[in-house]
Amino acid sequence: MAMTPTKSLLTAGSVIALVAACDQTDLSREAGVYPDQVEFGAATANNMAFHTGEKQYVIDLAQRFSREVPDMVNFAFNSTALDSEARTILLKQANFIRQFPEVRFRVYGHTDLVGSSAYNQRLGLRRAQAVVNFLVSQGISRSRLEAMVSYGETRPVIDTPNRERRNRRTVTEVSGFVADAPLILNGKYAEVIFREYVDSASRPHDADGTAGLTGLTD
Repeated sequence: MAMTPTKSLLTAGSVIALVAACDQTDLSREAGVYPDQVEFGAATANNMAFHTGEKQYVIDLAQRFSREVPDMVNFAFNSTALDSEARTILLKQANFIRQFPEVRFRVYGHTDLVGSSAYNQRLGLRRAQAVVNFLVSQGISRSRLEAMVSYGETRPVIDTPNRERRNRRTVTEVSGFVADAPLILNGKYAEVIFREYVDSASRPHDADGTAGLTGLTD
């Protein structure tokens, strides 16, 4: 039986509703686990990223970053100031980021649940911007850093309406690769991810197995 225009529209609407239902995200997850928005062509781009290896290597590098470097700094109440502990952590982040000029990073700002949502959104973003500005002061190109997203009070570490330092934080994450980097244009993502490991393995080793000490004198 031929499908009427009305039935066709209803069928299309049902498909769209089904897809939308399957695309619900778990807001309890940490910042950046899911994309912030889905745009036209995102599915194709995602598929290509998996086939070229880019997607997996972004995940691999993100995991390496979280293993080797503290990715979170905390703030005083209603403040964007970076204390000595935060600066120490960000220096470690900067050292890691400098090793990978082909990689982009994103900083997410968060607050505790005290205050209005609108104010906390602005405060979270300002915290992310403070971190980006510090990393830029350490020689990182601003074009590789994003402070465009603030989750404000919506993703607390500790679910409490009271002041909570652990909720007042920024989280730095790997967000992707610089599109025009030579190695990336050649699809050599693995060379970026494992560069330091390969370099350390190729350095001269002493009899005790230590690397990079050959030629040093007292």
